[in-house]
Amino acid sequence: MKKVVVIGCGFGGLQFVRHLKKNRFDILVIDKINHHQFPPLFYQVAASQIEPSTVSFPIRKIFQNRKDVRIRLAKVYSLNAGEKTIDTSIGTFSYDYLVIATGSRTNFYGNRQVEEYALGLKSTYQAINVRNFILMNFEKLLYETDKEGLYNIVIVGAGATGVEMAGAFVEMKREVLPKDYPHIDSSKVSVYLLEGGSNTLSTMSRFAQDYSEKYLRDMGVIVKTNVIVTNYDGNEITLNNGETIRSKSVIWSAGITGNALDGIPPQSIVRGGRIKVDRINRVEGLSDVFAIGDVAYMETSNYPKGHPQVANVAIGHGKNLAKNLQYIHLRKTNLRPYEYRNLGTMATVSRNKAVVDLPFAKFKGRFAWLVWMFLHLMLILSVRNKLIVFINWAWNYVTRNNSLRLILKDQD
Repeated sequence: MKKVVVIGCGFGGLQFVRHLKKNRFDILVIDKINHHQFPPLFYQVAASQIEPSTVSFPIRKIFQNRKDVRIRLAKVYSLNAGEKTIDTSIGTFSYDYLVIATGSRTNFYGNRQVEEYALGLKSTYQAINVRNFILMNFEKLLYETDKEGLYNIVIVGAGATGVEMAGAFVEMKREVLPKDYPHIDSSKVSVYLLEGGSNTLSTMSRFAQDYSEKYLRDMGVIVKTNVIVTNYDGNEITLNNGETIRSKSVIWSAGITGNALDGIPPQSIVRGGRIKVDRINRVEGLSDVFAIGDVAYMETSNYPKGHPQVANVAIGHGKNLAKNLQYIHLRKTNLRPYEYRNLGTMATVSRNKAVVDLPFAKFKGRFAWLVWMFLHLMLILSVRNKLIVFINWAWNYVTRNNSLRLILKDQD
């Protein structure tokens, strides 16, 4: 059987393997971590609303009924297209077909100091780290004398993640702090949302932008647009307009960059660290190497600047490539070019507050919030995890008080 090596088991890699027919290929999945992750709900882990295990799914469990799938935990360093091999932390592997589904990482735009001190939110582990950090800073408010930086939570980037996280932390400020920390003056806790552009949710409609910002401001979030972070030293954040904000808690959601491999032809790496591919996700300049998901850059007539780096694109890439690769293996020529059909975008701000953009309608409020919850619940992999998340959401909605505020780290 032909060897198919898949690097990464995110949305794209998972769907690609799932849609390959059983026992047609010898499939090797390589990932740095042993679980598939659900990034749209990382912010809820960070805000102590759901457990990390509900957005993490063991890869071996997912494929335990696929005897044609092998799994290895390793870092992939480089590709040797001439020899059709990849170099990893556990050795060299050969392939007949290679699928790069390495996703993206946080983009700090070359600012090393910001990268050192700001918190990212691109993995389950980082979400737990944010939760630990925020809760530990609440603890420090009880005894430290210099409290100003501890009172301010700053979120950089007002895309969906930033908007949703800002709303979640305001809910924590209003509903959790007075109960858990009655000796902290919760009115002094401020949540800042900083955005380099002129609007929140810049990729959505003006309707969604206006209402999301209104919701946030009404909740007490300090929204600052048209500002760029120039420096952060762990204590004070500096903006391009000269303004400074004291903060011990800066969460960075201002952009992403692709996780391209060494060995990809330089001319195939485009802006944002993405790999240029053709309409069947084949890497330009290589014959049996494909890239899908956030790391792939595909130009089409509808998307001349590439598809958006969202889950639905990665899922579509994976499904379409699985079908085409089986055709390639059978030497068929009727390959199906991929095109992204945008069925809509949405973002939630808080309880009963969300915005939804559909091709035929735009709406907000409680109904939008229910639609957001339903669709995200359906995307979660297992029935067990769907049920647990739903119970957590229902419990939080009724009681406005969950019990997931655990600081999980080694003893000092």
